Amino acid sequence: MSEPQALTFTPRDNIHTEPRVIRFVIVALAVLFLLIFVVLPLIVVFASAFSRGLSAYFAALTEPEALSAIRLTLLIAAISVSLNLVFGVIAAWAIAKFEFAGKTFLVTLIDLPFSVSPVISGLVFVLLFGAQGFFGPWLQAHDIRVLFAVPGIALATIFVTFPFVARALIPLMQEQGTQEEEAAISLGASGLQTFFRVTLPNIKWGLLYGVLLCNARAMGEFGAVSVVSGHIRGETNTMPLLVEILYNEYQFVSSFAIASLLAMLALITLVVKTILERRLDEGQVPSDD
Repeated sequence: MSEPQALTFTPRDNIHTEPRVIRFVIVALAVLFLLIFVVLPLIVVFASAFSRGLSAYFAALTEPEALSAIRLTLLIAAISVSLNLVFGVIAAWAIAKFEFAGKTFLVTLIDLPFSVSPVISGLVFVLLFGAQGFFGPWLQAHDIRVLFAVPGIALATIFVTFPFVARALIPLMQEQGTQEEEAAISLGASGLQTFFRVTLPNIKWGLLYGVLLCNARAMGEFGAVSVVSGHIRGETNTMPLLVEILYNEYQFVSSFAIASLLAMLALITLVVKTILERRLDEGQVPSDD
């Protein structure tokens, strides 16, 4: 009885087993989908924004109301990203490096904003800080404004964006393990020295990736901010809110001019996101030389 022959695999052109026609159709459908649902809307936004020329475009962007919306959007994004950066690093470090009771519950809480509608999250803050809310009477008695002001917008934005930094870091830090930190501590390094000299250099690309996504979401958030802002013109309208207001008032050039800034942010985010993903996949860290 002859011995069974060992199976051998020869390289083929060939990991693609589908016929060439099927592959072409699949690729064509994917490209067509992207053209219709991504590229075409972007073209319409920029074409409408520049439909009356550069002078009208820049005039729309320099209107006092537009400048106020841009400043407020940048301020809210700066607040949200800064606080979520601190929270995300602490939460990811605790979850990835330590074992403690309630760890699974903490991960679930971090994911909560992904499953809750932004409008609902905005309503939660209304129930907490509104005139008839839980803290409303106390806030009114001390003349403190949360809703329809910067604090309310910042709180709503922080809530919908806080998972991004933590979720970018948790799997990265879990994969890296604790060996390097343990070695540093055994050599006499303090906790802060270990973090800044060992942990932080190892996670910096993942950290930048999370910050990028957090910033993009903060600047583009509409639902939660719409509920708590009060739509006070020149005061509590962020860029997405102003786009809706101007469009409803048939100020199409101004509306699309603001929208084009958000679209450019999305494109820049996409490019930087691709670069950071490549860094994360390749594990490359540029030398300091």
